[in-house]
Amino acid sequence: MEPLDVDPLDVDLSEGELEVLGRLPTASNGTFLSRLCRADGDLLAVYKPIAGERPLWDFPDRTLALREVAAYELSSRCGFDVVPCTALVEGPLGPGSLQAWVAGDDAGEDVVDLRPVDEAEQPGWFAVLEGIDAAGDDVVVVHADDARLRRLALFDVVANNADRKGGHVIGHRGRLFGVDHGLTFHAAPKLRTLLWGWADAELTDDEREVLRRVLADGAAAVAHLLAEDEVAALLRRVRTLLSRGRMPDVDPHRPAVPWPPF
Repeated sequence: MEPLDVDPLDVDLSEGELEVLGRLPTASNGTFLSRLCRADGDLLAVYKPIAGERPLWDFPDRTLALREVAAYELSSRCGFDVVPCTALVEGPLGPGSLQAWVAGDDAGEDVVDLRPVDEAEQPGWFAVLEGIDAAGDDVVVVHADDARLRRLALFDVVANNADRKGGHVIGHRGRLFGVDHGLTFHAAPKLRTLLWGWADAELTDDEREVLRRVLADGAAAVAHLLAEDEVAALLRRVRTLLSRGRMPDVDPHRPAVPWPPF
């Protein structure tokens, strides 16, 4: 049976029997492609059990699934609309997060890419990071000057995303989604992203409005999932953004990009 065709932003993950189909091998924590069997049909989803989380030195243990859900709640409640529906569930491997599966289907829409140095400077693209590929050739990480991607970049600033890799951006039917938000909402500055093309750019009126919505509704959206100091830090980040009126610039005193970048 073909899985149901649903809007990743509007799907009920609270009912049905969850069946694990297989592990996604590129993930560092336990991450499983799963099928949610419902009365109206089956849904594909990504299940991340808390029991599969590897301890980290800088994030509290057994909190990554909560942060995955907090990212969705903030995105949905405050109008970013960049994170697929995500919920806490009791799955076959214990409690964890469950996120609607997003199949990238936009051919040629690689908004974050790796290019040879002589092809990096192109209109409509930002060059972010230079490096050397597996063959020893000089390459550059680039991303598109795309309003949808900029909205995701702003969300990452607000959520203090420490791990925005290129592979965590998925195009689906003309929209862009961000996935893998376990390393978010730390109380200390942790922003590591490939989306630095808008560093120090002036905020648009629409971005200011979204930030004001976070001040009004963001704490209520995530307070049941995060620690008090993390919620307070979230609001401070937003107030700072509105006060400066600009996107943040790269901080030369701490890592600014995730590793590996894809």
